[in-house]
Amino acid sequence: MKRLVVLGTLVAAGALSIGLAAFQQPPADQPAPKVIEVDKLKDNLFVLKGGGGNTAAFITANGVVVVDTKLPGWGQPLLDKIKTLTDKPVTTIINTHTHGDHVSGNVEFPATVDVITHENTKKYMDQANPVYGLQTGPQTNLFKESGGRGLPKRTFKDKMTLGRGADQIDLHYFGPAHTGGDAFVIFTALRVMHVGDTMPTRSLPIMDKNNGGTGVGYAETIAKASRVTNVDTIINGHNATTTTPADLRLYSEFIADFVKFVQDAKKAGKTVDDVVAAWKTPAKYTGYSAPDPANAEQVRTAEARVRADAQVIWDETK
Repeated sequence: MKRLVVLGTLVAAGALSIGLAAFQQPPADQPAPKVIEVDKLKDNLFVLKGGGGNTAAFITANGVVVVDTKLPGWGQPLLDKIKTLTDKPVTTIINTHTHGDHVSGNVEFPATVDVITHENTKKYMDQANPVYGLQTGPQTNLFKESGGRGLPKRTFKDKMTLGRGADQIDLHYFGPAHTGGDAFVIFTALRVMHVGDTMPTRSLPIMDKNNGGTGVGYAETIAKASRVTNVDTIINGHNATTTTPADLRLYSEFIADFVKFVQDAKKAGKTVDDVVAAWKTPAKYTGYSAPDPANAEQVRTAEARVRADAQVIWDETK
């Protein structure tokens, strides 16, 4: 359980533009309220925010398909919120990737729910002592502690189609990026795609080499996703609002610029420390988050993200 809380903290802290809700602190003997906010995208598609990554709830003729299930302890609040939207049961969970702020709620859903991931994500979720993101050592596995509950029952390699007509969902894998198992989830009739944390916010992502992620190949993977022709709207991993394929293409350029910056530094005989000291988001990326110089914690977290990503790219660059 500890590693999931740590991961969620890192992801939330690193994504400086998420703007976590500023609730008043409850008394020490009372747990913080688990508040889930709902954005309606379509009559049958909702984004549920809070408690980790952005969740999509897609109401089909036969039940609800949920994309990503948040941090530990947020599965039941998520189910409770879905019940305010529809009386149909949740039939399917799709996890975009393996990180704890997107998959941990799985264990709180009924055992009958079908869980689907990319084949690599299933492998990462099955690890006995997983290491994620910016962590430095093995952690316990929530799914093993829960007797395997919440683990994927079905996987796909390159593409999978669920349902048909108005209920169709297309799952795509375009290669490694944030992890080695990032699934892109397209609600075909609605022209909406959930991209998970391949574009979490308008800031540097986690390049999770421990779970198949890449730095050098990241930009091309999400560029492929941005070229899917039947999509108008994108649900991001943590953004407060939706984005567009054009935003995803721009994000690909942003990642490519960072990769080039790191590679140029290495070729010039500089160090990762030099990259951390010199990197600034180029001015052309308006709206991209930057730490408040007066906020030491924001600065520290942003530097840690730059360092971690730069090291991944450094190690991949010969």
